[in-house]
Amino acid sequence: MFTLYYHPGACSLAAHIALEWIGAPYATKEVEFGDKEYLKINPAGAVPALDDGSGWILTQDAAILRYLAHRHPQARLAVEGGDKEQAEADRWSFFITGDLHPAFFPLFVPNRYTRAREKEAFDDIREAAKALAHKKFLLVDAQLTGKRFFLGDKRSYLDAYVFPMERWAQTLLDDGLSAFPAVRAHHDMMAADPAVQRVLAAEGA
Repeated sequence: MFTLYYHPGACSLAAHIALEWIGAPYATKEVEFGDKEYLKINPAGAVPALDDGSGWILTQDAAILRYLAHRHPQARLAVEGGDKEQAEADRWSFFITGDLHPAFFPLFVPNRYTRAREKEAFDDIREAAKALAHKKFLLVDAQLTGKRFFLGDKRSYLDAYVFPMERWAQTLLDDGLSAFPAVRAHHDMMAADPAVQRVLAAEGA
């Protein structure tokens, strides 16, 4: 049985949703960032981490999501098609990992990005981060325009992957998702999904 190590409301929400969509038995363990015991499981200290039941630990959200999708093909979360379709999915997965997700880091921990400790310095960093996140979501909005799901008319693990960042944007950006109608529609669709609602309730997020 899988065991997912997660932190409420963090990007690990994506893997939690994927596990719920799959429908196979799994367990969860809530962890705090910097917890010494968790560092023994994932020395990087980030969530999520997934134990496959044999003691093998997989980290990195994108890797976990792709692994779960291919391990459980009956859930139909994997990308269908050939090399081109898989490359397109990888492109967006890498974008979420390397561009969209990191855009929010300065909003959560602005002290990492300056040696100053004045509130004004932190506020400046947060404002710059909001502007960057806004630019990234313009690209996501263009991708989602005219589509029900991230890649078109079929749900995939990318829908779970982008959802935590949609929630962060809804809360942390000054105008929420109002500037991104396609993103907002996707967020609302995901939030109404019964499996997603079960995960959010379980995490208290």
